[in-house]
Amino acid sequence: MSSQEHWMLPLQRVFYPILAIIGIPSNIVTFLIFWRRNCMLSKSSTYYLMAISVADTLVLILIVIMEIVLKFNVEEPFWSKDPWCSLRDIFNYGAYNASIWLVVTFTAERFIAINNFSLKARFCTPRCAVITITLVYICSHLCAVPYFWSNKSYFNESTHPGTHACIYDPHMPGFYVRGLVWFQTVLVYIVPFVVIFTLNGLTLRQIVLSNRVHGVAGVFRQSASHFQSQKRKSVVLLITVSMTFALLSITRFVTQIILRSAHYDIDRTNYTIPINVAADIGTMLDLTNASFNMYLYACTQSKFRKELVECVKKALYPCRSCKPLRSDYPSIIFHL
Repeated sequence: MSSQEHWMLPLQRVFYPILAIIGIPSNIVTFLIFWRRNCMLSKSSTYYLMAISVADTLVLILIVIMEIVLKFNVEEPFWSKDPWCSLRDIFNYGAYNASIWLVVTFTAERFIAINNFSLKARFCTPRCAVITITLVYICSHLCAVPYFWSNKSYFNESTHPGTHACIYDPHMPGFYVRGLVWFQTVLVYIVPFVVIFTLNGLTLRQIVLSNRVHGVAGVFRQSASHFQSQKRKSVVLLITVSMTFALLSITRFVTQIILRSAHYDIDRTNYTIPINVAADIGTMLDLTNASFNMYLYACTQSKFRKELVECVKKALYPCRSCKPLRSDYPSIIFHL
């Protein structure tokens, strides 16, 4: 066993259970806060953030716990045999695709609400949000169906004799392998990155131009000050969530292209090969996205932070009366 195996494998054995322990409860708490409390967000935004929490929880359960943690602790996980071997990646990639595209659709919906009053009334509604979320979940799993033919259950005769292993089918045609890899790469990295960076750039540009307009119109400066403050706070949430996703995903994006294009047949357990180390670090960073959003909301949104504190107090002191903070109107930006 190489020196790299001595630090990489134990690191992953510790990292992924901790990620699940932190992420799953935080996603559940986030969902409940948005569902039961008024966080000064519009209904459509609340639905998107709740859907992201559900998708992230599925990623942590299906990919982190049922695939990775089991792989490190069980010689023959249940998904090593058919039919689970063929079905595993449909559910895994379906949940992963949904998690990413919900961030993309949330970014697009908030961009419309901030920058286009005429389209806001048509697309930034609770009904439109529910329809979009449903379509994202359905299409995400449909796009993962080709993975049904990518895996094969084989009888293991090397590392753990007498057990089965679920691996990529070595008999698949090369064009199918590369087509599948590039399709997934375009679907969850290239297109989302282009959309997120473009819309965030246009949003920041709009803020700069708006600040200049209000700076010139000095007579309206005081009356517009509160509006601009609320707008900046709301945009901070949008950009923080989307840009955190992009930054944490970039390493996996690069390494997966290299790994699946130039090193498709290498032994992924051999950490003497640098690309294996880089790819697994990229996967660790990428999956951190699924457990991090509650802390982003708490850092960027004072109302969510107050509601979270109230929930913690109620959990620690159940006999005390902890009245929820009330606010009957959403943040100004979400009524644009």
